[in-house]
Order: sequence, then C-alpha cells, then structure tokens
Amino acid sequence: MTDLRSLTAQHPRSGRLEAIVLRPAKRTPAQTVAQIEAQPGYGLLGDHRAAQERLSPTARQRELTLIQAEHLPLIAAWCNLPSIDATLLRRNLVVSGWNLLAMRSPFADRPLVWHLGDEVLISVTGPCDPCSRMEQLLGPGGYNAMRGHGGVTARILRGGRIQKGDAVWLADTPHSTQPDLFT
Repeated sequence: MTDLRSLTAQHPRSGRLEAIVLRPAKRTPAQTVAQIEAQPGYGLLGDHRAAQERLSPTARQRELTLIQAEHLPLIAAWCNLPSIDATLLRRNLVVSGWNLLAMRSPFADRPLVWHLGDEVLISVTGPCDPCSRMEQLLGPGGYNAMRGHGGVTARILRGGRIQKGDAVWLADTPHSTQPDLFT
C-alpha cells in the first residue's frame, strides 16, 4: 500500500501556465503579459506588490497568487455571467491541467516544489481567499462564488523568467516523462 506522503507526489500530468496577470497599482485594472521575471522576496516584477522586498517568512508566503483555469467557468456560472476575464480576479497566474490545492503538501516537513517553466521554482503556501472587491467586480454574490475557488498563494524559491504556455510540474519528477495533456 502506498502511504500518503508518496501519494502527494503523484500527479497524472504536467500543468500549463495559461495567463500572467499584473496589477500595476492598487485599485487599477489588472493586465495580462506574455512573459515576466519572478524574483524571490518580491514576486512578479512590474506588479505593485513587488515594489518592496518581503523580508519576513509570513510576507514571503504570498509572493505569488495562482488560480485554476478550470474554475473560471464555474465562478462565471455562479455569478450569472457568460464568462469571466481572469484579470478581474486579480490572481497573478492562471494555471490549467490539475488541482491547485493538491500542489500544497499536507506535511510541513515535506513541502512540494514546483517548476514554472525551466527556471522558476515555487512552493504553494496556502489558500488565496477572496477579498470584498470580488462583490464589486463580479456582482452580488461574487465573494461567495469565489470562496473555495480563489486559488492558492505561493513563495518563489528560485527566480527567473516565466511565460504564457510554460509547463508546470513537480520538481521531484522528471518533466520529460510526465504525460502532458497539451501535446
């Protein structure tokens, strides 16, 4: 029988980075970019949250926010909208191909490390709960539509360049042997 520690490292395929979203300033519209530099202690360079280095371990846990692409149609349906532009949700990265919640290890002594493209390594640190702005941006019930589907937060372990279309995979697993949904 396989133990739970081993099961947390089993994923059926690699994921894919579908969009990169920057928030240039607080309370301004978010925008998508094709590629960006991710830097430990800062986040995505060009995002307003990267203006100041995060020094405490607690602040470093939220260098990135990720949301699952597969949840966008669900959130739209719950908000009675035909679709949702990911920029409205103000998460940095939109990832498809797997369950983002499974990217966080349930074992504090064994964090899971993920590749974003060939250079960047991240570790998922927790859920990314919605803020009250979702009610304003998505309409009545927008906050509740996002609960449980707001994505995750992550810390950048190794910086570098990422771009739309990059693969996302568990670092302990050779990427070349991962079955890929997108090829």
